[in-house]
Order: sequence, then C-alpha cells, then structure tokens
Amino acid sequence: MTLFRISFCLIAGLIAVFNFLVCSGIEAQPMDANYDEAKVPLYSLPDPLITAKGRTVTSARQWTRERRPEILRLFEENVYGRTPTNPPDFRLAFSTTSVDSLAINGTAIRKEVTVLFSRAPDAPRMRLLVFLPKDAPRPVPVFVGLNFDGNHTIHTDPGITLPTVWSKPGKDQPPAEIRALAETRGSSASRWQLEKLLSRGYGLVTAWYGDIEPDFPEGWKHGVRGKLFGASDSRPRQGNEWGAIGAWAWGLSRAMDYIEYDHEFDSKRVALIGHSRLGKTALWAGAQDQRFDAVISNDSGEGGAALSRRQFGETVKRINTSFPHWFCDNYKKFNDRVPDLPVDQHMLIALIAPRPVYVASAAEDLWADPRGEFLAAKHAEPVYALFGRTGLEAGDMPGVNQPVGDYVAYHIRTGKHDVTEYDWDQYLNFTRRQFGR
Repeated sequence: MTLFRISFCLIAGLIAVFNFLVCSGIEAQPMDANYDEAKVPLYSLPDPLITAKGRTVTSARQWTRERRPEILRLFEENVYGRTPTNPPDFRLAFSTTSVDSLAINGTAIRKEVTVLFSRAPDAPRMRLLVFLPKDAPRPVPVFVGLNFDGNHTIHTDPGITLPTVWSKPGKDQPPAEIRALAETRGSSASRWQLEKLLSRGYGLVTAWYGDIEPDFPEGWKHGVRGKLFGASDSRPRQGNEWGAIGAWAWGLSRAMDYIEYDHEFDSKRVALIGHSRLGKTALWAGAQDQRFDAVISNDSGEGGAALSRRQFGETVKRINTSFPHWFCDNYKKFNDRVPDLPVDQHMLIALIAPRPVYVASAAEDLWADPRGEFLAAKHAEPVYALFGRTGLEAGDMPGVNQPVGDYVAYHIRTGKHDVTEYDWDQYLNFTRRQFGR
C-alpha cells in the first residue's frame, strides 16, 4: 500500500470515528482543549453573598428571601432558561401498567408507571420504572434519576418492558422511533447498582430522559417543549427560553410528584442523582425544586458542577457549539466572554443549600475538569455556613479515592467518565449520614 493510500485511509478512519461520536451524542474532544493548569487564566468569581444592590448577605433569612431568588433568576436568564408555568391543558395523572411483587429473586417490588401530562392523545408521557425493597420498613427513602438509554437498560430483569426509543440522528439519516433491542437489556446495570440500593433499604425511581425530550437539536418538537408547552418554528425563540436541560429538569420534578403520590416512599428523604449531562440536569432540578432532599452530581463538568471561568477541558463555547439545544440562547452570548457571565457554577451548588449536595469526579475525566468541580463545591461553602452547615472541610483538593465533606461532599476516584460501584458506595454512605439509612 502506498504512503498516499495509507494517509487517505487514516484520515477517512478519523472522520468516521468523529462522525460516530457526534451521532452517538458523545462529544469529540478537540485537540486544542486546555489540560494544563499553568494555562488556566486568572479569574475572579462572582460572590454569592453580595446582592445585586451591593449588600453583604449575613444571614440564612437574607439569603433565602433576597439573594437566592436573584441568583436563580440569573441562571434562568443566562444559562438554562426560564421554566414556564404549566399550560392550561396540563393534567398530571399516574397509571400503573405492571406490578411484580417478586422481582429480583423475590427481594423487590417492581412497578411500571406512566406519567400523563395531558389528556390530549398525542401528548408526551413519561414512563417510570419503580423498585421498592420488599421487606424494608415503610415508607422507604428513594433515589431518583434519569437514565440515558431506556428503563430496560438499568437491570437485566426480563419483566421490564422493552420501550420505544429514539435512534440517534446520523449523516443523511433523521432520528426515528424504534423498538429497543432485547440484547440491550441491562446494558447500563453497573451504573445503577440496584441490588445494593435495595439491600440498604432504598427504593429507586428512574425514567428515560428521551421520554421528556429526545436529545438532539430538533428534539423539542417531539417532547414537552413542543407538544405540551407550545414551542413552535412559527415564532422566534426568545433568548431566555428554556433548553433541553430545563425540560429534563421539569420531568424530574414530575417524578417527584409521583414520589409524593406513592405513600410507600418517604418523600422527605429523596436523593436526586445524575451523571454527565444528566448531572447538570440534576443540579438545575435540585436548585429549582426544593422538595429534593439531597442532590448528587456525578462527572457533570461544564454547565454542571465545574467552574466555567477556569477554561479547562470543555468550555462554554464548545458545549454550546456541540449541543446548542441544551441551554438557553442567551448562554451563547458568553461563548467568547465567559468572565462577563454574572454567575458561575459554585452559585448553582449554593442554590441547593442548606440541603446536602455531593459532587464527584473521575481522575481520567479531564474533559469535565475535576479540579473545577471541586472548587465549585468549595466556593459554595460560605452559603452553607449561613445555615450552620459544614462543607468540604478540606483546604485543597483531596487525593484520589479519598472522599471529603459533610453537607457539601466531594470525591475524585480512579477511572474514566462513568458511574461505578465505588461512586455508589460513597453516595450510600452520604445518604446514610443525611437520612439515617
């Protein structure tokens, strides 16, 4: 084979890999991304304890009544968009479609519940997969979170319905609704550690995020933004209109509605968890909806737990270019002027105070900026102190596999961008401290 043909094949192969990553919803990481701490620019973070009028926040009451609403509005206007009030035809209803009282070798009760948002026949609906430990005292604490590839992927249980899911868009191939393949059953089981949760007395509520809105730029047409809230091509999108992350966060609040409805769950001990883009979603949902009693962000990175001003790994411009549908359009104004953002992600974490929050990173996941995630959690501590809550209690970033913190907690573990058994062990220890189980 000639040198020309070798070079041509290599280039073609790289292009094919890039197309695969994009079409799979996995962002190709540019060669010029900064992974050098020495190249992180000098930056100054907005102070969460200084109000828009320049007053210093000195009490939990002042934070709750004055500063917290200001910061929430800043995120609505500049990052995630404003979550609209529910439309007139919104009618929430729950329909249980299956029950198995002897699931997972008789240790669990499995339910499938359809959440109806409207009586309209073509209205979007969310399918919840619910597990309860069979013999644990009622009501049980619960973890709730969205999954990436369908409810059937979180466990090999053959009784979980194979759903209809959206295929990923590809070159010259539009997305389409397809029946999930049986061989994908349990493909993400390691990310959920279901048996471990149940053995510790926790329930689980999960839903596929594509039920709320499919994850591609035109996905709003098939999800709640288009079919329930009336988003349309016929009018310009306003700069502060919500993006997909806002829609997914809204869906998490509807899952919380179900947890309050199902009296087998303890609705005062609910831990919200999310990984990657769904970790961003969990933080935004927890910031808006204070019914979530604890919030866990796993490898959420840019637009999640990592400080944007550090310019390390993924950046505001890169995420807005690769995933233009996740955030509001106003966020794109800061692609090349991040220092002008009126917020940074430590303020998002602070919005969860005084409720417990856990931020986690992975040592090989530099794209998500582990140090930036740690620093955001660290800089949220002053808000927790207003409530008498202790934070990380660590002056510097801890070593790998050395968890730190109390009401604000953090770890960085060995490995890559994923959710592992090690992560879950820390989250279960964390919720045991907070929930008593």
